[in-house]
Amino acid sequence: MAKAKKTKGDGKVTPLMQQYFKVKSKHPDAILLFRVGDFYETFGEDAITASQVLGIVQTKRNNGGSDIELAGFPYHSMDLYLPRLVRAGYRVAICEQLEKPSPQKKIVRRGVTEIVTPGVAVDDKLLDHKSNNFLASLYFGKKDHVGVSFLDVSTGEFMVCEGSLTYADKLIQSFKPSEVLFPKDRQKDFLKQFGDKLYTFMLDEWVYTFDYAREKLLEHFEVQNLKGFGVEEMELGQVAAGATLHYLATTENKNLQHINAISRLQPDRYVWLDRFTIRNLELVYSNHETGVALIDVLDQTVSPMGARLLKKWVVLPLTIPSAIDNRLNIVDHFYKDTELEGALTQYIQQIGDLERLISKVPLGKINPREIKQVQRALELIRPIKETLQNSNLEQLAKIGEGLNPCALLRDEIEKRLIDDPPVNLSKGGVMADGFNEELDELRNIVNNSKDLLLGIQQREVENTSISSLKIGFNNVFGYYLEVTNKHKNKVPKEWMRKQTLTNSERYITDELKQLESKILGAEEKILALEEKLFSELVFTLADYIQPIQHNAALIARIDCLLGFAKVARKQNYCRPEINDGTVIDIKQGRHPVIEQQLSIDEPYVPNDVYLDTETQQVMMITGPNMAGKSALLRQTALIGLMAQMGSFVPAEKASIGLIDKVFTRVGASDNISSGESTFMVEMNETASIMNNISDRSLILLDEIGRGTSTYDGISIAWSIAEFLHNNGTARPKTLFATHYHELNELANKFERIKNFNIATREVGQKVIFLRKLVPGGSQHSFGIHVAKMAGMPRTIVERAAHILTQLEQKSINNEDNSNGAITAAKPDTGRISTETLQLSIFETVDPTAGKIKEALTDLNINNMTPIECMMKLNELKGLLEE
Repeated sequence: MAKAKKTKGDGKVTPLMQQYFKVKSKHPDAILLFRVGDFYETFGEDAITASQVLGIVQTKRNNGGSDIELAGFPYHSMDLYLPRLVRAGYRVAICEQLEKPSPQKKIVRRGVTEIVTPGVAVDDKLLDHKSNNFLASLYFGKKDHVGVSFLDVSTGEFMVCEGSLTYADKLIQSFKPSEVLFPKDRQKDFLKQFGDKLYTFMLDEWVYTFDYAREKLLEHFEVQNLKGFGVEEMELGQVAAGATLHYLATTENKNLQHINAISRLQPDRYVWLDRFTIRNLELVYSNHETGVALIDVLDQTVSPMGARLLKKWVVLPLTIPSAIDNRLNIVDHFYKDTELEGALTQYIQQIGDLERLISKVPLGKINPREIKQVQRALELIRPIKETLQNSNLEQLAKIGEGLNPCALLRDEIEKRLIDDPPVNLSKGGVMADGFNEELDELRNIVNNSKDLLLGIQQREVENTSISSLKIGFNNVFGYYLEVTNKHKNKVPKEWMRKQTLTNSERYITDELKQLESKILGAEEKILALEEKLFSELVFTLADYIQPIQHNAALIARIDCLLGFAKVARKQNYCRPEINDGTVIDIKQGRHPVIEQQLSIDEPYVPNDVYLDTETQQVMMITGPNMAGKSALLRQTALIGLMAQMGSFVPAEKASIGLIDKVFTRVGASDNISSGESTFMVEMNETASIMNNISDRSLILLDEIGRGTSTYDGISIAWSIAEFLHNNGTARPKTLFATHYHELNELANKFERIKNFNIATREVGQKVIFLRKLVPGGSQHSFGIHVAKMAGMPRTIVERAAHILTQLEQKSINNEDNSNGAITAAKPDTGRISTETLQLSIFETVDPTAGKIKEALTDLNINNMTPIECMMKLNELKGLLEE
């Protein structure tokens, strides 16, 4: 809460500041924008924050003998400064003047009319039109079971689900909520699972009680139970969703008719993608600042609704063949019929953000120009509907039947609003002529006041024969008729004398007074009447929220499928075959993102991939670094996921047996701040995979075990491959890329493990990467060649080559080698041999290596923190300098 600095005169507080402190006490966690005349003012700590975030001048205000910090900006600059505060992560409470100032009132009544937070923002300047702005809520149940809800106030979309903490983590990663709610007593649990990078707000524990939360839902949807929404049995989800509605009420969001349904996220309808996979495959966001994600390639939508829906499709690929084929049939139709695709695209790109426009109606945020855009959108729905119904595809005709042009509403808007209304209602000139008689009369008065007065004058001259009759005006009597003394005997009895002058008399009539009243108050009355008529129009729109939302959803769907057809034609994609089998057969597959990043003279090298559960379950892929192993792994997963989104795929041919889960272990990064090394991150991700496999899973493993010693790494990688082949409960299809050539031996021991390598060609001292997948294992990593390509100093490269030559001269099968650690598999057992096979590099360096070797031998790396490792390295460096 803002506090005044103590001074000698402290103890006195002005009435205005008393009012401010009273309002601020109710919103201590928000920056309070306090309306004072034509300015929004902030005081105390809020003023300090606002001046720093907004770059505005901080001054002081006298508060009855004490000074308090002050910073403010003009009320008309709200659209400029409010987004900056919210984007900076602050809650903002907007306190307005609730009545007009008057001399009789010492202080104007004020109150908070809106609280803006990142999760409840609806202003266009605060939103990304291509992304949903989700407010998430989490309720922690027993045994790591949670309820999760996602609400986008700007569109009315409300989803709920239940599942494990891991599943909740995956959804948070997928939907990227702007704000997350959870109970105060579960802060430690939240931080442990989700970290501290999310914008959060904690609610009192009593809000997250079943009875209270369920009552909030029943009351909002005006139902007796939630069976109609399919969430009646989801008690944890209901608690999370009910807490969200409670939060909206506390942020002054009370008119929420556009939130008229709540849907259930059913995990079995979508491919399981954990947060590691979403990150590693770069589905929605690239891991590099200048990188490109899959969504960037697929997004050819022309409407904001379509762009937002596509993001959901990308992270929620389908697992229902009929639904997938439904999408593919439509994409195929658009792919072949370019004329139809072009016509629909032209219509849709003119519709605008219909979904968010109609959501502004109950929130009281829609302006006249936006209502006119709703009318234009509804006018475009009609030709879209006709075009779809006239197509030869049943699925498109069905979508066409579902579109509702809302003809009555469209005609009503056209009748009430002018063709090009202003954005601001207060400027007037919004309502059309001929719609309201009173408004027409007032406008006629304002526009033709002189002519109306002249008309009265001429009629009275004719009626009285007073040719010198004049109409005048003063601030005391208003409008009057002036008659010279010569003609005063002609004045009608019904005229009322108001003033006598030396040479004339001044009179008023009922007609003149009525016209005067209309003229003097016409401007103000016009604005008030237009506001009233506009409110009635908005009220009419409220009756059409559901059909317009339905229209927006169907348009978004068509937009996404049109986009799939466009990218397929542009990038030469093929239609995949989706079936209930367990075979993945991709011919000449390509990586959809990488192929677009290559220069024109560098074509992407396609590859075949075949996986099944009977003959080729695990592809063990070896080959040098930079040869393209990781790209091959990723492209296989992306092709499978694109197919199940309903998109064509970058391949010559693709047959995809339904995939229910995709797991990746591709790359890792240190998490030193929490004490987790690269290897720990790697093992966490790998453990998650091993504990959730199924027959329909697709697993991508890249360089498992590289984060630890070679001996440990080979052992772990070997054991994982054995487990995937022999676990007895599932045969997940696996692409296993590794630089451990010893793992090639697995193919000799296990019938469903096959060796492949990325081909290379050696030309003199150079290596050419062919990027072609071929059968058989590779025996070279070409790491020194890669180091040279990376620009490593020549002396280092030459020394490394010398050491490698000495190492290769030692036979790994020499039983006399006493330096053992790295081991190979015995051909007759399929198990790791205990023979001593480790080669030592210490024999090739100076005697100081003995001391270093001794120091390393005494280390227990698994029990050391990253900081301790760094200190130990520094100590070893000191040995070299002795």
